[in-house]
Amino acid sequence: MDARRPDIVTVATETGQTYDYELEFLPTAAELAIQFSSSVPVTEIRLRWHQPQPVRARILGDHWERGYGDLEWRGYVPERILPWYALVHDFESGRTEGFGVQTGGAAIAHWTIDPAGVTLTLDLRSGTKGVELNGRSIIVSTVVFLTSERDETTFEFSRRFCRALCPAPRLPKFPVYGGNDWYYAYGNNSADSIRRDAALIRDHSPSTTNAPFMVIDAGWFPAEGCGGGPYDRGNDKFPDMPGLAAEMKAMNVRPGIWIRPLLIDDAPVSWQLPENHPVNAREKGVILDPSVPEVLDLVRQDIRRLADWGYDLIKHDFTTFDITGRWGFEMTDRFTGGNWSFADSTRTTAEIIRDLYSANRQAAGETILIGCNTVGHLGAGLFELQRTGDDTSGREWERTRKMGINTLAFRMPQHDAFFAVDADCVGLTNDVPWEHNRQWLDLLARSGTPLFVSADPAAVGAAQSVALKDAFTLAALEQPATEPLDWLDTTCPSSWKNPSGELRYDWFG
Repeated sequence: MDARRPDIVTVATETGQTYDYELEFLPTAAELAIQFSSSVPVTEIRLRWHQPQPVRARILGDHWERGYGDLEWRGYVPERILPWYALVHDFESGRTEGFGVQTGGAAIAHWTIDPAGVTLTLDLRSGTKGVELNGRSIIVSTVVFLTSERDETTFEFSRRFCRALCPAPRLPKFPVYGGNDWYYAYGNNSADSIRRDAALIRDHSPSTTNAPFMVIDAGWFPAEGCGGGPYDRGNDKFPDMPGLAAEMKAMNVRPGIWIRPLLIDDAPVSWQLPENHPVNAREKGVILDPSVPEVLDLVRQDIRRLADWGYDLIKHDFTTFDITGRWGFEMTDRFTGGNWSFADSTRTTAEIIRDLYSANRQAAGETILIGCNTVGHLGAGLFELQRTGDDTSGREWERTRKMGINTLAFRMPQHDAFFAVDADCVGLTNDVPWEHNRQWLDLLARSGTPLFVSADPAAVGAAQSVALKDAFTLAALEQPATEPLDWLDTTCPSSWKNPSGELRYDWFG
């Protein structure tokens, strides 16, 4: 598809009026910026290109936030929602074409592909109601069209395409690897268990130049489980959070920590999302409205405090669920549901989310940020790392196989293009067969992506110890991305390639 105006443009508003707006296309060689303003509340813009598609094709899209084991190349499903971008591979010509929007835009965007053409829907709602721009002019999205070069594989093209979608990624300055205690402790942790885990990770990390991380997941703050703040202190099991960070650094282990920024025990009503917001009835405490300036001030204070305590990596979690009331697999053609809006209805949902992520970045300074349950297309350029799939498991292998391998393969094109992609942990426990975990550990270590291991000390015997040392030796070094060779044919690739040759894994034996 050439960078040109769409054949059909439809603007939907709260009032049904479709004349009180201005829309302008600003084309460049391979991009089309969409500039828009309106004096009435607008819900979405829909663009349609009458562009016949290949007779025999496979199509790949992205996900709204994390993948849920459901990313795949498929044939035509005209109603299939393809968030953010779509790749169309023509079996007859061998050519692949990409349609996408650049990262950091002002709209929640998705594509649909059918044999007769391509449609882009740009959701401009603030919550579920039309955004009240009041004449403000915004660049809604910048559309990117790209076609593969001769002899370029679908994987090579998808990586080049993702780089075109993100002009200014923020990448870690060194390979990130180490431990995270969630997938064996599941919140049943303490300062003593973290000291033990940090020692285990350090003992299995041969690198003398790139120290491993040990990430304290949920369980350190006063609320139970994955509950919310306040985050100004640890609980009885974590009496000295700055001191614990200092102890880990003395062991030559980089400390990391988990936070759920938008859930708190109590806050002024004016700071909260409305009572009819879909998540409020599910959680203890209150969900904060990130469009409120005082809420962003609180988020900055919490993130800054963790950095000042000495934590070198901050994992911020749950913000998509807390904002929308939905997990990614529950989002069809609507990012959120119900009948509500943010306190500031003059900004789109995408703008408000991006501003929240920017507040995290501003407060973190040089501390590494990893987004979990965050929207990668809005966090790119602000996070160094992104958890790109739903949780793996230290309890059942099938969950790790479904979530981990799928997101590693199908989000791999975003690696070092948007951020470093984290396909989630190896849950190294006695509940998961070692033969499966051994292979998952090996693939992650060779993939060039971040490697985190939740290692139950009771499950680390002689074989596991050798494998951990080998894996951390590889993970501490810069490596090229590993290519899934059979990703056109399966959601769970078993054949991979890196500079050392082809790698084959048995995920089902």
